[in-house]
Amino acid sequence: ASEGKDGASAAENTPPRVPQGKMGEHSSAFYSAGQFFFEYLVVVSLKKMPDGHYEPKITYQFPKHENLLKGQKEEEERLLQAIPLFCFPDGNNWAPITEFTSETFSFVLTNVDGSRKIGYCRRLLPSGRGVRLPEVFCIISCLGCFGLFSKILDEVEKRRQISMAVIYPFMQGLRESPFPAPGKTVTIKSFIPEAGTELIELTRPVDAHLEHVEFQALLQRLSPHLILHIFASAMLERRLIFLAEELSVLSQCIHAVAALLYPFTWAHTYIPVVPECLLDTVCCPTPFMVGIQMRHLERVLEQPMEEALIVDLCEGKIIRAVGDEEEILPRKLQNEMLVSLNRHNNNNNVHTLEQVNALVSEAFVHFFVRLVGHYASHIKWGRSGSGSFQERTFCKAITSKSCRRLLKKFVKTNMFSLFIEEAEKSRIPQEGNG
Repeated sequence: ASEGKDGASAAENTPPRVPQGKMGEHSSAFYSAGQFFFEYLVVVSLKKMPDGHYEPKITYQFPKHENLLKGQKEEEERLLQAIPLFCFPDGNNWAPITEFTSETFSFVLTNVDGSRKIGYCRRLLPSGRGVRLPEVFCIISCLGCFGLFSKILDEVEKRRQISMAVIYPFMQGLRESPFPAPGKTVTIKSFIPEAGTELIELTRPVDAHLEHVEFQALLQRLSPHLILHIFASAMLERRLIFLAEELSVLSQCIHAVAALLYPFTWAHTYIPVVPECLLDTVCCPTPFMVGIQMRHLERVLEQPMEEALIVDLCEGKIIRAVGDEEEILPRKLQNEMLVSLNRHNNNNNVHTLEQVNALVSEAFVHFFVRLVGHYASHIKWGRSGSGSFQERTFCKAITSKSCRRLLKKFVKTNMFSLFIEEAEKSRIPQEGNG
């Protein structure tokens, strides 16, 4: 029940096996306005088993779907089976506690038909006295907008401290509201006992491809130099493992790394937080981008895995590398990006998350424009209207030897092939240079 491309679909496997799909976070369907905000709100609680350990179980689901067709019912059951595993990916080592700082993280699931759903999670400790167990409020949506759903989870957490019953009317109001277009706001009316009616405004960012991303999370933990090594490895579709203890750090940083590839999309296994029972994912011989909690580091290093880039997000360092990361990107373009990242890393220049997102994204988009921006003029159009990409002339058109060397590797990647397939269908004006 996770992102990727290289294995079977969810129809052929049931959790905890991870079915594969494609990461299409930048597709238009992913961001279309007017849809339901969410499909489900579920509460996942820890239930004590006969042997004494705790297991995550769904204890609340809204809405309850009646009269589903057989196929829809099976799909819902698979989804509801997978959710607890990703809400408590850190295993069964829980015990009742008195204090816990709530955390927000997300995961991605792939359906039988290849469509994607995102789980936005808030793990918190219910109000009360004495020892108690944390629970997770998880909103399942096909819409990618982390900031917006974080705000919704703030409202859910606020209501949870009063009563579970106060959450229902708020989520019902949200479900009856259309998802806003980029840059637009939707207002939800919500009644809270003793506080009266509240108006909650939810605004969607203008730039749709950045609304699931916080580059600041990456910049705070890794040096610009290291970010470029990671970017170069992702660009060549290698195996990447990220380590941190907090689920929020893992999911934020991995979403940010994937977003650096825009306008291309990572098309392989993609699991921001790998549940403990799926740690053997790192033995996969195909490309992957995964996040693993630091407590599992020894187990990961003991696995018989192929070459991979292993990044420690806590210490801001590489634990294991292929060895050629420094040489992948052309020196001149690499230096330009370093200057850009160092400038954006300076908080005196940038104040808001939106500004950081826009400026960092711009630096990487500019890199791709310099490297592959001439692709449109190397699509040969037939009389029938179908396009045929001329790979050889496309690569030869680059005069820089170092750029051409990288380009020859990049054109063989899955992400470039998918991008060109779309371009061949879309009849791009010949005069444009991309």
